[in-house]
Amino acid sequence: MQDQSFPRPASGVAIVTGGSRGIGRAIALRLAKDGFAVIVNFAGGESNAGEVVRQIAAAGGRAHAVQADVSMAEDVERLYATAQGEFGRVDVVVNSAGVITVAPIAQGNVAAFDKTIAINLRGTYLMMTHAAQALPDGGRFIGFSSSVIAKNFPGYGAYFASKAGVEGLVRVFANELRGRNITVNAVAPGPIATEMFLHGKSPELIEQIAKQAPLERLGEPEEIANVVSFLAGPEGRWINGQVLRVNGGFA
Repeated sequence: MQDQSFPRPASGVAIVTGGSRGIGRAIALRLAKDGFAVIVNFAGGESNAGEVVRQIAAAGGRAHAVQADVSMAEDVERLYATAQGEFGRVDVVVNSAGVITVAPIAQGNVAAFDKTIAINLRGTYLMMTHAAQALPDGGRFIGFSSSVIAKNFPGYGAYFASKAGVEGLVRVFANELRGRNITVNAVAPGPIATEMFLHGKSPELIEQIAKQAPLERLGEPEEIANVVSFLAGPEGRWINGQVLRVNGGFA
C-alpha cells in the first residue's frame, strides 16, 4: 500500500485555486505531501474543500480552506490576505480554477462567453496581479491552459479563447518578473478523468476521445499533480515562461 503520510517538513505555502475537486484536489494533496502548507480555494464546493483539508491534516499536513471567486478582484485580494494571515507567506500559486462551456459561436451566447473568460482568463490575470506582490524571490506561479486548444473542436470557442489568453499571460508575466528569480509556467492537460470532463459525455464519446492519444487512455488527476509538484519544487527552477503539454501525446 502506498504511504499516505506527509513526512517532510513544511517547505513553504501554496495557494491552489479550484482545490476542492478534480485536478485541483489532486494538486492540493500532492503539494501537502511535498511539505507545503496549502490554501485550498473553492468557489462553491465548501464540503469538498473541507474534506481535502481534513485529509491533509489527518496525514500530518497543514491546510486551510478559503472561499473565493477568482474572477472577482475583491475575492482574490481576500484570498491572498487570508493565506498570508494564516501561514505568514505565499511561495507558490497554482491557479487551477476553471470552467468549460460549450456553445457554437453562431449562437451568440455572450453570457457563456463572458463567464468563461471571467473565470479562466480574468481569474488568471487577477491571480497574477496579486502574486506579483505576494511571491518572494524564488517563488512560483503555475497557471492552467489546455492541450485541447489544438483540436479546434466546434462549440469550444470561448474555452479555447480563454486558454490561449492564459498562455499569452504566462509568457508576458515571466518577463515582467525578470530579476526576481520567480518562475511562471502553465500546465496544459489533455483529457483527464475528472467529474468536469466526464459530465454529459456518453461512454462511447469518452472512449473515442481517450483513443486519440497514442497512450489510448484518459489521464489521471494525479499525473497532472505530479507535473505541478515538479514545477513547484527545486528541480523545476530552470523552467520559465513555458506551457507544458501533459497529454499522453494528445495533439
